[in-house]
Parts: sequence; structure tokens; C-alpha cells
Amino acid sequence: MQFIKHQLPGVIECIPTKFFDARGHFYESYNQKLFAANGIPEDFVQDNYSFSTPGVLRGLHFQKNPHGQGKLVRCMKGKVMDVIVDLRQDSPTFGQHEKFILEADKGNMLYVPVGFAHGFVALEETIFVYKCTDFWNKEAESGIRWNDPTLAIDWGVAQPIVSDKDQILPDFNAQERIF
Repeated sequence: MQFIKHQLPGVIECIPTKFFDARGHFYESYNQKLFAANGIPEDFVQDNYSFSTPGVLRGLHFQKNPHGQGKLVRCMKGKVMDVIVDLRQDSPTFGQHEKFILEADKGNMLYVPVGFAHGFVALEETIFVYKCTDFWNKEAESGIRWNDPTLAIDWGVAQPIVSDKDQILPDFNAQERIF
């Protein structure tokens, strides 16, 4: 497995080594010892699953401390453009975002530490799964509006399908500094 560090500190892309033969392929998607040795020492406590049709945009979501969630995200089917925003006030990259293409065929995953907002847009029919470092907590649930003018994220989709709940999330500048 390859572990690739990116522009935003703490964010790591994980690309598995696939083994192919006449039957198909095999790869190890998670190994706690290997991940810990490469900067991801987390204990994941919850797995989540979503199905999305092309053009569905989910996010930008996070949980406030003390229930902040680190996430290990990937596509089991399809392809997404995954977006993360650094919300860590003391970070040199505070307020910056980064985009990744996650695809089932490639098997790549993204580790998103606590202190980031996360969202994605489905580029194909997609099954998206992720591991979390803390349990979902309704009182800690929060987010940033997907089309926030300060962040100016280009989602690459003219008319995304966004839930009513995500349409009314607050702007980036309206967020209390929580991380």
C-alpha cells in the first residue's frame, strides 16, 4: 500500500496494492498496524455507507469537539470528487480546501483527520463508505454550505442534487472556531 501525504497537514491518501489473476483481484483495504506505521494511528469505531446517483452532492459535514470524527473514506462502487476543508484554527492551511478523485476501480482511500469538513459529489452511481473515529452525535453535528462564497469550491457539476438540510448549512465565516 502507498501512503501519500498531501498539501493539507495530516491528510493522507492510501492506495492499495492490487493482486490480479484469472478470477479477478484481491487487496487489503485496511490493516491497523500498517496504517499506524504510516501516520494513521486511529481506532475506528463506526462504519457508514451511502448510495448516490450521479450529481448528488453531500456535505460539507463535520462534528464539533469533543465528538470530532476522523474519517477513512472510499468508494466501493463508482467515482466521486471528494472535498475537504481545513477548520483547524491554528493550522497554516486554515480555511483551505483540497479535492481528490476517489474511484472504486483504483481503490484509493483518503484519511481525513479531526478538524476538517468533508463532502463529495458523485460523478457516477456511487457506493461511498467510511470509517469514523467517533460515534455520530446529533448535538455535535454541523457543516458548511456547499456553495459558500468564501471557499468558492468548484464542484464541477452545474446543477448538483443537494439535500434541503445541506442547502441551509451556515457559511464558513459564520462558523464558530471549534477546532
